Amino acid sequence: MKIATWNINGVKARLEAALSWLGSARPDVACLQEIKSVDEGFPRGAFEDLGYQVATHGQKGFNGVALLSRTGFDEVRRGLPGNDADEQARYIEADVAGARGLITVASIYLPNGNPIGTDKFAYKLAWMERLEAHARRLLALEMPLVLAGDYNVIPEPIDARRPAAWTGDALFQPESRTAWRRLVALGLTDAIRACYPGDDLYTFWDYQAGAWQKNDGIRIDHLLLSPQAADRLVAAGIDREVRGGEKPSDHVPVWVELDT
Repeated sequence: MKIATWNINGVKARLEAALSWLGSARPDVACLQEIKSVDEGFPRGAFEDLGYQVATHGQKGFNGVALLSRTGFDEVRRGLPGNDADEQARYIEADVAGARGLITVASIYLPNGNPIGTDKFAYKLAWMERLEAHARRLLALEMPLVLAGDYNVIPEPIDARRPAAWTGDALFQPESRTAWRRLVALGLTDAIRACYPGDDLYTFWDYQAGAWQKNDGIRIDHLLLSPQAADRLVAAGIDREVRGGEKPSDHVPVWVELDT
């Protein structure tokens, strides 16, 4: 089973790019972030025509996450537990069918957190605490689990072409990186790093200052695997060529292949 994640930066603006990538990459499950669409406005018909069932957790104008599955959904759950007052659409999870049983897959759009020292950064850290608590509960079920998405965290200096340029950014703060390490320490495996321990692996290039042309990127889109999923890890990769396409997102798809 191939499971991919992509911050699409507006599903309507990138619809043709998304359909082209899905047609060539053919993931069994695709996790989309920043769809910037309410549920009823999501162009589900275009994805259904490619053989995908669609589940969304949308929000007008910004945020929003979605799941696409060729095998359908056993159950869909919307919203990250832990704060009933949180109205931002940043989390959706579902159980999807593999040949060897169900796999839980989540699409995550973690808060950016900038600027530092504001409520936005506090919200990011509180959201990460909630994610850690929820991941702990999911791991206790001992099912294959894939937590995929735009984490808005640069885990290590190796994950940025110019680490010094990000020292004042919420994505690279010690608090953000510590929260990431606590999450991974629950027993999760960073699929890309498990397959590619070297540098020069990025998933985001800003639209400004020729970042793509200079390969001035960062790695902030991740797939974290439970032990039961990591045991089935076959391959992982980054479809960086998508960034060079027409009207690209500033992120590119990242994927993992599991023996299911």
